[in-house]
Amino acid sequence: MGIKFGREYPDIISDFTEALLSIDECYSFLEMTAGEWEELEPEEQRACIQTLADDLFYGLGTDPKIPVGRCTLSHDKEKHVIVIYHEETLINVIYLV
Repeated sequence: MGIKFGREYPDIISDFTEALLSIDECYSFLEMTAGEWEELEPEEQRACIQTLADDLFYGLGTDPKIPVGRCTLSHDKEKHVIVIYHEETLINVIYLV
């Protein structure tokens, strides 16, 4: 199915990467422990999360809700956004258009 977007893809992934980096335990989606994550240099962490952002972007095209750490990512195709909730609290919005 896929996600429709009007913004430049690298800009979306950049915003999505920043949003994912703000999630506590985002590394758990990569099946890493806190210790393994901490062993990575900050630029390595960013590269991992950028790859994750790319994968999740395409994943949200087939599954509109994906849990990451203690958060839930959702694609709202009517509003053309990806939203991130921590429990019931909206913590980030990535605009697709």
